[in-house]
Amino acid sequence: MKRSSEKRHWDDFWASSPGMEDVYANDDRLVTFLLSQMDVAGKHILEVGAGTGRDSLALARRGAHVVTIDYSDQSLRLIRGVAGTELGIVCGDALSLPFADESFDIVFHQGLLEHFRQPLELLRENNRVLRRGGYLLVDVPQRFHYYTLLKHALMTVNRWFAGWETEFSARELSGLMRAAGFEVTGAYGSNLFPPVWYRGARRVLLKVGVRLPMQPSDAAHRLRLRLRDGVPHAVRMATSMVIGVMGRKV
Repeated sequence: MKRSSEKRHWDDFWASSPGMEDVYANDDRLVTFLLSQMDVAGKHILEVGAGTGRDSLALARRGAHVVTIDYSDQSLRLIRGVAGTELGIVCGDALSLPFADESFDIVFHQGLLEHFRQPLELLRENNRVLRRGGYLLVDVPQRFHYYTLLKHALMTVNRWFAGWETEFSARELSGLMRAAGFEVTGAYGSNLFPPVWYRGARRVLLKVGVRLPMQPSDAAHRLRLRLRDGVPHAVRMATSMVIGVMGRKV
Protein backbone atom coordinates (compact mmCIF):
# COMPACT_ATOMS: atom_id res chain seq x y z
CA MET A 1 0.00 0.00 0.00
CA LYS A 2 1.40 3.40 -0.97
CA ARG A 3 1.85 5.86 1.85
CA SER A 4 0.23 9.27 1.54
CA SER A 5 0.22 12.62 3.27
CA GLU A 6 -3.15 12.98 4.95
CA LYS A 7 -5.07 15.58 6.93
CA ARG A 8 -4.45 13.71 10.19
CA HIS A 9 -0.69 14.08 9.74
CA TRP A 10 -1.00 17.85 9.48
CA ASP A 11 -3.52 18.21 12.28
CA ASP A 12 -1.12 16.27 14.52
CA PHE A 13 1.89 18.30 13.33
CA TRP A 14 0.30 21.71 13.89
CA ALA A 15 -1.38 20.62 17.13
CA SER A 16 2.08 19.81 18.53
CA SER A 17 2.96 23.53 18.18
CA PRO A 18 0.99 25.40 20.85
CA GLY A 19 1.92 28.80 19.43
CA MET A 20 3.71 30.50 16.56
CA GLU A 21 6.83 30.95 18.67
CA ASP A 22 7.45 27.18 18.41
CA VAL A 23 7.15 27.04 14.61
CA TYR A 24 10.07 27.94 12.37
CA ALA A 25 9.66 30.66 9.77
CA ASN A 26 11.18 30.11 6.31
CA ASP A 27 13.77 32.91 6.43
CA ASP A 28 11.39 35.08 4.35
CA ARG A 29 12.86 33.54 1.20
CA LEU A 30 9.56 33.36 -0.64
CA VAL A 31 8.42 36.86 0.27
CA THR A 32 11.87 38.34 -0.47
CA PHE A 33 11.91 36.75 -3.93
CA LEU A 34 8.35 37.75 -4.75
CA LEU A 35 8.96 41.37 -3.74
CA SER A 36 12.11 41.41 -5.89
CA GLN A 37 9.95 40.55 -8.90
CA MET A 38 6.95 42.85 -8.44
CA ASP A 39 5.02 45.33 -6.32
CA VAL A 40 2.29 43.38 -4.50
CA ALA A 41 0.29 46.39 -3.30
CA GLY A 42 -3.32 46.05 -4.44
CA LYS A 43 -2.78 42.54 -5.80
CA HIS A 44 -5.20 39.71 -4.98
CA ILE A 45 -3.10 36.86 -3.65
CA LEU A 46 -3.90 33.28 -2.60
CA GLU A 47 -1.68 31.11 -0.41
CA VAL A 48 -2.55 27.41 -0.73
CA GLY A 49 -1.66 25.10 2.16
CA ALA A 50 -0.94 28.12 4.31
CA GLY A 51 0.59 26.42 7.37
CA THR A 52 1.32 29.33 9.72
CA GLY A 53 0.31 32.02 7.22
CA ARG A 54 3.41 34.10 7.98
CA ASP A 55 4.19 34.76 4.32
CA SER A 56 0.62 35.83 3.66
CA LEU A 57 0.66 38.19 6.61
CA ALA A 58 3.91 39.79 5.39
CA LEU A 59 2.36 40.39 1.97
CA ALA A 60 -0.87 41.76 3.44
CA ARG A 61 1.17 44.27 5.41
CA ARG A 62 2.64 45.45 2.12
CA GLY A 63 -0.77 46.30 0.76
CA ALA A 64 -1.89 43.05 -0.88
CA HIS A 65 -5.36 41.52 -0.49
CA VAL A 66 -4.49 38.02 0.71
CA VAL A 67 -6.55 34.87 1.22
CA THR A 68 -5.13 31.76 2.88
CA ILE A 69 -6.53 28.26 2.51
CA ASP A 70 -5.66 25.07 4.38
CA TYR A 71 -7.56 21.90 5.24
CA SER A 72 -5.99 21.50 8.68
CA ASP A 73 -8.05 22.96 11.52
CA GLN A 74 -4.90 23.21 13.62
CA SER A 75 -3.11 25.22 10.93
CA LEU A 76 -6.03 27.64 10.75
CA ARG A 77 -5.93 27.95 14.53
CA LEU A 78 -2.35 29.20 14.35
CA ILE A 79 -3.16 31.64 11.56
CA ARG A 80 -6.15 33.09 13.37
CA GLY A 81 -3.97 33.60 16.42
CA VAL A 82 -1.75 36.14 14.64
CA ALA A 83 -3.63 37.39 11.59
CA GLY A 84 -6.65 39.16 13.06
CA THR A 85 -8.63 40.64 10.17
CA GLU A 86 -5.59 41.15 7.92
CA LEU A 87 -6.14 37.89 6.03
CA GLY A 88 -9.03 36.00 4.52
CA ILE A 89 -8.90 32.54 6.13
CA VAL A 90 -10.61 29.62 4.39
CA CYS A 91 -10.82 25.91 5.20
CA GLY A 92 -10.77 23.92 1.97
CA ASP A 93 -9.22 21.44 -0.44
CA ALA A 94 -6.20 22.48 -2.54
CA LEU A 95 -7.40 20.28 -5.42
CA SER A 96 -10.86 21.84 -5.48
CA LEU A 97 -10.39 25.48 -4.55
CA PRO A 98 -13.64 27.23 -3.57
CA PHE A 99 -12.93 30.21 -5.82
CA ALA A 100 -14.13 31.23 -9.27
CA ASP A 101 -11.91 31.02 -12.34
CA GLU A 102 -9.39 33.86 -12.68
CA SER A 103 -9.90 35.23 -9.15
CA PHE A 104 -6.28 36.03 -8.23
CA ASP A 105 -3.23 37.89 -9.52
CA ILE A 106 -0.76 35.69 -7.61
CA VAL A 107 -0.96 32.17 -6.16
CA PHE A 108 1.82 30.66 -4.07
CA HIS A 109 2.58 27.71 -1.86
CA GLN A 110 5.52 26.51 0.18
CA GLY A 111 6.05 22.91 1.31
CA LEU A 112 2.89 21.68 -0.41
CA LEU A 113 3.48 20.29 -3.92
CA GLU A 114 5.83 17.55 -2.70
CA HIS A 115 2.94 15.87 -0.84
CA PHE A 116 0.92 15.18 -4.01
CA ARG A 117 1.40 11.96 -5.99
CA GLN A 118 0.00 13.77 -9.05
CA PRO A 119 1.52 17.27 -8.78
CA LEU A 120 0.15 18.45 -12.12
CA GLU A 121 -3.39 18.27 -10.70
CA LEU A 122 -2.48 20.85 -8.08
CA LEU A 123 -0.64 23.12 -10.54
CA ARG A 124 -3.55 23.05 -12.99
CA GLU A 125 -5.97 23.98 -10.21
CA ASN A 126 -3.64 26.87 -9.34
CA ASN A 127 -3.77 27.89 -13.01
CA ARG A 128 -7.58 27.85 -13.01
CA VAL A 129 -7.95 30.48 -10.29
CA LEU A 130 -5.23 32.75 -11.71
CA ARG A 131 -6.01 35.61 -14.07
CA ARG A 132 -4.27 35.52 -17.45
CA GLY A 133 -0.82 36.99 -16.95
CA GLY A 134 -0.94 36.16 -13.23
CA TYR A 135 1.91 34.45 -11.39
CA LEU A 136 2.37 31.16 -9.56
CA LEU A 137 5.29 30.74 -7.13
CA VAL A 138 6.07 27.19 -5.93
CA ASP A 139 8.59 26.39 -3.18
CA VAL A 140 9.63 22.72 -2.71
CA PRO A 141 12.46 20.49 -1.43
CA GLN A 142 15.33 20.16 -3.92
CA ARG A 143 16.28 16.59 -4.80
CA PHE A 144 20.07 16.58 -4.40
CA HIS A 145 20.39 17.21 -0.67
CA TYR A 146 20.92 15.13 2.47
CA TYR A 147 17.36 16.03 3.52
CA THR A 148 16.13 13.71 0.74
CA LEU A 149 18.10 10.77 2.17
CA LEU A 150 16.93 11.52 5.70
CA LYS A 151 13.22 11.73 4.92
CA HIS A 152 13.20 8.62 2.71
CA ALA A 153 14.91 6.65 5.47
CA LEU A 154 12.23 7.79 7.92
CA MET A 155 9.43 7.03 5.46
CA THR A 156 10.79 3.49 5.09
CA VAL A 157 10.18 2.87 8.79
CA ASN A 158 6.91 4.89 8.80
CA ARG A 159 8.36 7.64 10.99
CA TRP A 160 8.05 10.63 8.67
CA PHE A 161 5.89 13.34 10.26
CA ALA A 162 4.00 14.09 7.02
CA GLY A 163 3.37 10.47 6.05
CA TRP A 164 4.85 10.82 2.57
CA GLU A 165 6.54 13.37 0.36
CA THR A 166 8.76 13.58 -2.69
CA GLU A 167 11.20 16.19 -4.02
CA PHE A 168 12.13 17.88 -7.30
CA SER A 169 15.10 19.03 -9.29
CA ALA A 170 14.92 22.57 -10.62
CA ARG A 171 14.61 21.19 -14.16
CA GLU A 172 11.78 18.83 -13.19
CA LEU A 173 9.81 21.52 -11.38
CA SER A 174 10.20 23.94 -14.28
CA GLY A 175 8.95 21.24 -16.63
CA LEU A 176 5.86 20.65 -14.49
CA MET A 177 5.13 24.37 -14.43
CA ARG A 178 5.29 24.54 -18.22
CA ALA A 179 3.06 21.46 -18.55
CA ALA A 180 0.49 23.22 -16.35
CA GLY A 181 0.38 26.26 -18.63
CA PHE A 182 3.03 28.58 -17.18
CA GLU A 183 6.00 30.37 -18.66
CA VAL A 184 8.90 30.12 -16.17
CA THR A 185 10.08 33.62 -15.25
CA GLY A 186 12.41 33.15 -12.28
CA ALA A 187 13.81 30.83 -9.63
CA TYR A 188 15.79 30.75 -6.39
CA GLY A 189 17.58 28.23 -4.19
CA SER A 190 17.94 28.43 -0.41
CA ASN A 191 19.13 26.47 2.60
CA LEU A 192 17.45 26.53 5.98
CA PHE A 193 18.93 28.06 9.10
CA PRO A 194 19.11 26.45 11.51
CA PRO A 195 19.64 23.34 9.38
CA VAL A 196 17.08 20.59 9.24
CA TRP A 197 19.03 18.27 11.55
CA TYR A 198 18.96 20.90 14.31
CA ARG A 199 15.25 21.51 13.84
CA GLY A 200 14.56 17.79 14.03
CA ALA A 201 16.65 17.34 17.17
CA ARG A 202 14.93 20.31 18.81
CA ARG A 203 11.49 18.87 18.07
CA VAL A 204 12.41 15.44 19.48
CA LEU A 205 13.89 16.97 22.64
CA LEU A 206 10.80 19.13 23.19
CA LYS A 207 8.81 15.94 23.64
CA VAL A 208 10.98 15.03 26.64
CA GLY A 209 10.95 18.52 28.13
CA VAL A 210 14.30 19.79 26.82
CA ARG A 211 14.03 23.13 24.99
CA LEU A 212 16.89 24.13 22.71
CA PRO A 213 16.94 27.74 21.47
CA MET A 214 15.15 28.30 18.15
CA GLN A 215 18.32 29.85 16.65
CA PRO A 216 21.62 28.36 17.86
CA SER A 217 23.78 31.38 16.97
CA ASP A 218 23.24 34.81 15.40
CA ALA A 219 26.89 34.88 14.32
CA ALA A 220 26.49 31.55 12.50
CA HIS A 221 23.40 32.90 10.75
CA ARG A 222 25.27 35.98 9.52
CA LEU A 223 28.14 33.81 8.27
CA ARG A 224 25.69 31.53 6.47
CA LEU A 225 24.12 34.51 4.66
CA ARG A 226 27.53 35.78 3.52
CA LEU A 227 28.50 32.35 2.23
CA ARG A 228 25.17 31.93 0.45
CA ASP A 229 25.53 35.22 -1.39
CA GLY A 230 28.84 34.05 -2.84
CA VAL A 231 27.43 30.87 -4.42
CA PRO A 232 26.63 31.07 -8.18
CA HIS A 233 22.91 30.83 -8.97
CA ALA A 234 23.20 27.58 -10.97
CA VAL A 235 25.09 25.87 -8.14
CA ARG A 236 22.57 27.09 -5.57
CA MET A 237 19.68 25.74 -7.63
CA ALA A 238 21.35 22.33 -7.88
CA THR A 239 22.43 21.92 -4.25
CA SER A 240 20.12 23.94 -1.96
CA MET A 241 17.66 22.19 0.31
CA VAL A 242 14.71 24.13 -1.14
CA ILE A 243 14.03 25.75 -4.49
CA GLY A 244 11.36 28.11 -5.71
CA VAL A 245 10.16 28.51 -9.29
CA MET A 246 7.88 31.28 -10.55
CA GLY A 247 5.72 31.06 -13.65
CA ARG A 248 3.38 33.40 -15.51
CA LYS A 249 0.03 32.09 -16.77
CA VAL A 250 0.06 32.21 -20.57
